[in-house]
Amino acid sequence: NMSPAGYAAVWARENTREEIFAALKRREVYASTGPRITVRFFGGWRFSEADADAPDVANVGYANGLPMGGEMTAAPAAAAPTFLIRAAKDLDGANLDRIQVVKGWLNTRGAQFERVYNVAASDARSIRRNELVPVGSTVDIANASYRNSIGDPELSVVWQDPNFDDRQPAFYYLRVLEIPTPRWTA
Repeated sequence: NMSPAGYAAVWARENTREEIFAALKRREVYASTGPRITVRFFGGWRFSEADADAPDVANVGYANGLPMGGEMTAAPAAAAPTFLIRAAKDLDGANLDRIQVVKGWLNTRGAQFERVYNVAASDARSIRRNELVPVGSTVDIANASYRNSIGDPELSVVWQDPNFDDRQPAFYYLRVLEIPTPRWTA
């Protein structure tokens, strides 16, 4: 409970050595810098907004796209990738504030760029022009505590890259933020 260390997660079909190594080979993995947030991240060309509400997002993700770590090639004409994303809070941790997609790409001259997109927000907050009002804070510094009365236990979204250019190699990864909490050393 007092360790600030993170963890690595592997989405394996079974808890066997063979399936864990198969998942590692598929790069169907992610890591956390502390909280044990559960993340599902699929990329494809045809996810719909309704897919974010699916009870079993993994079945929808595997049926219509590739899991995290996959390589999406040969974009259909004039199509931008869509991503099916779900994050659930650590059972013993803080509620979630937001999900961000970090996109990195190379332009036609080989220069590297990165942009962070706010794609899902708790407490029914709206994202306008990629801006988001802060979730707030319930931290009580004097008692090194917080209330889990803001944020959401789970966030789910389908997001499409608004600036996709099929001539530019790109990568995408997720960042899931919790509501403010006291530093672990407190």
